[in-house]
Amino acid sequence: MNRYMALDVGDRTIGVAISDPLFIMAEGHSTIFRESIEKDFDILKDIIIKQNIIKIIIGLPKNMNNTIGPQGEKVLSFVESLKEFLKENSFNTEIIMQDERLTTVSAERILIEGNMSRKKRKKVIDKVAATYILQSYLDKK
Repeated sequence: MNRYMALDVGDRTIGVAISDPLFIMAEGHSTIFRESIEKDFDILKDIIIKQNIIKIIIGLPKNMNNTIGPQGEKVLSFVESLKEFLKENSFNTEIIMQDERLTTVSAERILIEGNMSRKKRKKVIDKVAATYILQSYLDKK
């Protein structure tokens, strides 16, 4: 069964969320602790294969005035490398950029409301943010 995957790409981590097979609900999947782009892509490749991912939604951090800042540029560079990697590995996986303004803020608020400690929040915040990115994409469809 096909699924969508969302990524919240940061400097140190990548939050991963995956849809249900009906493309209705987003669920947090994992947090990739980044060591190298090659390792990131190997982990993503495994997820794409195991979960039968047909579309990747990647959060694009924009400034509040809708411009792309330094973090947005890093994400765009990551996306270009990922597209190349997918092509080289014969994946026909569509990549979509999704505005992710305030997703991390929303994720943080939910975790604080759930009385999660700061230490635990740091481990799951990116996965929760990826879930927000994917769910907002699914809700628009």
